[in-house]
Amino acid sequence: MIHPSAVKKQRIVLVMLSILIVATIVFGIGLGYSSLTYDRLIPTIFGQGTFKEEFVLFSIRMPRIIVTFLAGMALALSGAILQGITRNDLADPGIIGINSGAGIGVAIFYLFMPIDAGSFVYLLPIIAFVGALLTAIFIYLLSYSRKTGLQPVRLVLVGVGFSLALSGAMIIIFSSVDPYKVDFIAKWLNGNIWGTDWPFIWALLPWLVVLVPFTLYKANRLNLLAMSESVAIGVGVAVERERIILLLTAVALAASAVSVTGGISFIGLMAPHIAKALVGPRNQLFIPVAILLGGWLLIVADTIGRNIIEPDGVAAGIMVALIGAPYFMYLLIRRT
Repeated sequence: MIHPSAVKKQRIVLVMLSILIVATIVFGIGLGYSSLTYDRLIPTIFGQGTFKEEFVLFSIRMPRIIVTFLAGMALALSGAILQGITRNDLADPGIIGINSGAGIGVAIFYLFMPIDAGSFVYLLPIIAFVGALLTAIFIYLLSYSRKTGLQPVRLVLVGVGFSLALSGAMIIIFSSVDPYKVDFIAKWLNGNIWGTDWPFIWALLPWLVVLVPFTLYKANRLNLLAMSESVAIGVGVAVERERIILLLTAVALAASAVSVTGGISFIGLMAPHIAKALVGPRNQLFIPVAILLGGWLLIVADTIGRNIIEPDGVAAGIMVALIGAPYFMYLLIRRT
């Protein structure tokens, strides 16, 4: 049973985060190459804006912010699951190669398969999931030992190795295709949020609607898996079955996000750590906080990135990496 004071603290943090997210969204809507002044925001929302104001708000800013927020949520939850099932605080879908697997799946599909405009948006998360799943299977098999089970440190090392290998494979693929398509995929791999229309929201949202409640339902299993393997087995947890189910969940979340935002790392690393520092290590407490934090962090990164250099800006993935890479090094040094 969770102590009532811990639940109260979580609720306070969630309310404060929600206010911060709304403030960041409002601030971000007013910034950009095409301006929308804050005093015109409310009238435009209620249909009293000019054609330009309504176009900027409903066709450019609003879908981009919603996609960014949903993707950040998915990446943060994926990272929280991976850290729990591997008992490794350095696990992140970008760092251990899952994002790269999703990326190469999308790249092959985009570069070599016939594209149907009507189904392209909705196929992307599925293609990304297949690529990420195959990568996750190989990483898991190479990190698992029959004697000692899953080895957390080895998983990170194998994942980093896979990420580098897939990057090399991507370079080979680039050398044999149309330069225009290569330019698009290169920007996509940098975490340049490109799925900024309403259909991308409908492609991403169902994955979160299903997998967020499912993960919260499995939160107590994650608590047990985060302990030693012997403890989890001792209380009756089917460790390998639960780990595989949750790994599939993490892969699906990461793949759905990567399919519309490109290769973004470190959100899944930072958000769970910050959430644990705020409300404690119990998954029931920190996962909702981590989800909101992930969405907020990616909105902040994208808002800063797209306004640093006009009109194209800096990819959100690069902005996140500028913060996340030093944080990863700090955690790595602290563990050694």
